[in-house]
Amino acid sequence: MAPGACILGCLGPELGADERAFLAEADPWGFILFARNVLAPDQLRRLTGDLRAAVGRDAPILIDQEGGRVQRLRAPHWREFLPPLDQMARVAPEHSALAMWLRGRLIADDLRGVGIDVNCAPTADIAEAGTHPFLRNRCYGQNAETVIAASRALVAGMVAGGVLPVMKHMPGHGRAHQDTHKELPRVDAPMAELLAHDFAPFQALADLPMAMTAHIVFTEIDPDTPATLSPHVVWVIRERIGFGGLLMTDDLSMQALSGTLAERAHRAIRAGCDLVLHCNGERQDMEQVVAAAGRMTVAAEARAATALAGRRAPDPGDMAVWASELDGLLRHADG
Repeated sequence: MAPGACILGCLGPELGADERAFLAEADPWGFILFARNVLAPDQLRRLTGDLRAAVGRDAPILIDQEGGRVQRLRAPHWREFLPPLDQMARVAPEHSALAMWLRGRLIADDLRGVGIDVNCAPTADIAEAGTHPFLRNRCYGQNAETVIAASRALVAGMVAGGVLPVMKHMPGHGRAHQDTHKELPRVDAPMAELLAHDFAPFQALADLPMAMTAHIVFTEIDPDTPATLSPHVVWVIRERIGFGGLLMTDDLSMQALSGTLAERAHRAIRAGCDLVLHCNGERQDMEQVVAAAGRMTVAAEARAATALAGRRAPDPGDMAVWASELDGLLRHADG
């Protein structure tokens, strides 16, 4: 039987017996972790092992380890990273790709060491003057060329460290002036402008294995429905942008979406998303999502298999040397 068409969270740093039984029955394709699940390396290795044991397979385990505010693994046990836009601003342009590769490789080392093999990065949205602060310094640049180059470098570093990327937020979040955790943004730019600017990084990165949708209305494509729930926007992602990989939603619990969780999950799958993402680990919420999302389609399973075929053992390397090299680039910028 196909796995459930969902990615689920869990409540805390340990997996309880009831959670374990529920997850075994729900059989989600993968799991996502947050700060509430993270205490220390040994604890986190046990948790990732227990999650995989619950479903009886080497399920992917995701996290948002972007750096800056959005970093679930933190000091003193793990490295701290600047917000991506801050790093890009501090490093000389000729060294920015190397700095992003080093960042990706070091992040991957932290994640693989505790059993996490998928990072929800790069953020390929273009930072605009009006981009909401919840997102702006999580971006990599203010034009498509910079974002594409930085994203490629970060992805190369992560993949060399045995961690797969999820690019976000398709088809582009930079013009949003609202926080989608709290409200639904509307973008009124004409289609030609969206394709030439906002969507351009995603088109250039369309060969990446996985991507996450944006909870944003693009009025030129679908004036009534957020991208996550819109067949018209998913068609643009697939056919105009050319993304053929595994497509997951952003968190269904975010207030940009309306309706019950079951309705959101059903509409996202019907729109063409392969997987729905639900993050809070609350049992009653997850029951709705699991029932409404159903099992992965044959096409979704094929895309998932292609994505996970990219999992690999990390390339060898000296993390201390690479950490020192990244610190050196940042110190040189300060000087």
